[in-house]
Amino acid sequence: SGPGATNLVTGIATAYMDSVPVVAITGNVAVPLLGRDSFQEVDITGITMPITKHNFIVKHVDDLAETVRKAFQIAKSGRPGPVLIDIPKDITAAKTEYSPQPPVGKRPFQPPKQERVEMAVEKINSAARPLIYFGGGVISSGADKELLELAEKMDIPVCASMMGLGGFPARHRLWLGMIGMHGTLAANRAARECDLLIVCGARFSDRVAGNPSGFAPNAEIIHIDVDHAEFDKNVTADVRIAGDLKEVLWQLCSRLEPKKHDEWIDKLNSLRRQVFPDTSNPDGMPDPLYILQTLRKLTDDNTIVVTDVGQHQIWTAQHFEIKSPRTFLSSGGLGTMGYGLGASIGAQFAHKGRRVVLVSGDGSFHMNLNELTTLASYELPITVFVMNNTVLGMVRQWQKVFYNSRFSATDPHRKTDIVKLAEAFGCCGMRITKNSEVEPVIKAALESGKPVVVDCRISPDANVLPMIPPGGTVEDIIEEIKC
Repeated sequence: SGPGATNLVTGIATAYMDSVPVVAITGNVAVPLLGRDSFQEVDITGITMPITKHNFIVKHVDDLAETVRKAFQIAKSGRPGPVLIDIPKDITAAKTEYSPQPPVGKRPFQPPKQERVEMAVEKINSAARPLIYFGGGVISSGADKELLELAEKMDIPVCASMMGLGGFPARHRLWLGMIGMHGTLAANRAARECDLLIVCGARFSDRVAGNPSGFAPNAEIIHIDVDHAEFDKNVTADVRIAGDLKEVLWQLCSRLEPKKHDEWIDKLNSLRRQVFPDTSNPDGMPDPLYILQTLRKLTDDNTIVVTDVGQHQIWTAQHFEIKSPRTFLSSGGLGTMGYGLGASIGAQFAHKGRRVVLVSGDGSFHMNLNELTTLASYELPITVFVMNNTVLGMVRQWQKVFYNSRFSATDPHRKTDIVKLAEAFGCCGMRITKNSEVEPVIKAALESGKPVVVDCRISPDANVLPMIPPGGTVEDIIEEIKC
């Protein structure tokens, strides 16, 4: 109740922005005390109304069981999202007859309109330079196999928002990488030059379409989404198909004849950029990309990688090569610093036989480091890599690029010894300070079988590139920043 409930608000908003099904249960004062400013009373249903799919306050114990069943159904149905149930104290203490019921399934999807599907088929068949851009809807709907089939059958290059990573296998010949502000040159150029954009479970956020009028300016747009509210919200579509993405993609695949786009794909392949971090000096300060590439080399495709929010998040999204769904967890829509430790703990509990690694930054790590006590108490073998540049790196980068290096409040002068801190909580602490330590320390951390925190001392001037300025297009892309 009260402050405990309001502490949930950021987590609920995070789930809402990323379409994650969550049922939050809060307590409140007894029903007769509601609205009287009672001790630890807060109108949590009013507070969370804009960031939940639905919320309930249970005022009669006879309604409790059915309310809980409804909450889980609403959270899972259609576009997933959070639901809150507020239960006053006297309701938690009351008694009633309980009749067990079978679990309530998802509400069935409305079938897509067939004339819209036929319009999409016609446009895909006639396109010379098609592009698929997809988001988290592919993950939510389990449509990764159908997406791969469509791309391969029609020979269409593919890019994704950050929330879509894992929905299409990295290293596939049709994979262009992430699109948007920190996306690849190939993906952003493809959007600029395509004549047909097939949008699957994505919403054209400002981090993808910074300049909506300049995004895919030469293309007709097919937008497929389960949520009608997303159509024409940011970018106007020519064909809108509402429905379950998995079903819509299956219908498209079943009606299309195979096609090749060799010239288009060859052109995009010529724009690919391979990044080779400088590791020539064994005593040099470690490059974050070298750390991530080494971590990827030493972990299998089944590893669940979690990030906090900041430069490290984008480096991971760009370079870790996520190959399958639900192996990349990050706060995309809200960008919640401190997300990582809690998400890692949840992932490890849900998948006890799999490896979970967290890539964090020192700014995000400090937001929620108290969860190290949970890590240690349950002896969860999570490995935490803190990209410790001693500054708030992403904001500092923006100040460098857009404000002529007038830095303000991005160097908090923290004196935290992360290794000692980890040990104080009961975890193992390790440190990387130079290139020669990267591989042996990562290997030791992964092999320990214990909760480990690795303090990775990187440069405060390591930048996230490429970068499209806010409101810009691929024509404005920044590929180099002079320190």
